[in-house]
Amino acid sequence: MGFFGDLIDFLLPEICAGCGGEPGLLCGSCAAPLYGPARPARPAPPGLPPPWTVAAYEGAVQKIFSAYKEHGRTALATPIGEALAKAVDAALPEPRALGPPRGPGPPGGASAASVASAEPMPIVWVPSRRGAVRRRGHDPMRQAVAVAVHRLRAGGVPVVALGGLRQCRRVADQAGLGAKARRDNLNGALEAVAGAPLAGRRVVLVDDVVTTGASLSEAARALRAAGADVAAAATVAATPLRRTW
Repeated sequence: MGFFGDLIDFLLPEICAGCGGEPGLLCGSCAAPLYGPARPARPAPPGLPPPWTVAAYEGAVQKIFSAYKEHGRTALATPIGEALAKAVDAALPEPRALGPPRGPGPPGGASAASVASAEPMPIVWVPSRRGAVRRRGHDPMRQAVAVAVHRLRAGGVPVVALGGLRQCRRVADQAGLGAKARRDNLNGALEAVAGAPLAGRRVVLVDDVVTTGASLSEAARALRAAGADVAAAATVAATPLRRTW
């Protein structure tokens, strides 16, 4: 969308990012896929357990991601991050059933001390291309992970956001590439951030959407090279190639 389209979006009342036909951030129908149950997306990408995911990447969900990532609808970080929290919770080796959002204190009888006493499991996300972050003016995955971590910790799940990966060479946009081209494009493209506390730690690897799994596989390789153990993987959505429902 060009400058004038963005200006119109800014000046006009907010409408649903999914259908464009209802007032507000998301209407109930378009929001519903993000609040469904988490399921494993199969087949698993090479070198990873099956990533758990919530929504099918189609229809309104595609439009929601486009509005969030490309058109500045940053408030969508909340429902997207909530969906990611659900997927992470299901993917953890010992998942906890998250209830409805609560206040700042941990629900279910878990005390703040019990959450703090457990070793937080790092949540590491697949980094966006640096050029894309500059163009968008925000980092969608970093923001969604921040929401997910807040939600999980409020639910008594000890996790911490860790920006442990970076791109070490330029890559092409993955859109429109086939499975082999995606793998070739990303092969060796990621590395651990210098000084990131990854060695000897179990981590959860997350991304927004799993398509062929090339991004997750490359990120897992880079994490293992840094001495981390990828214990689980989670995404918000899965394309029809890997959806299981």
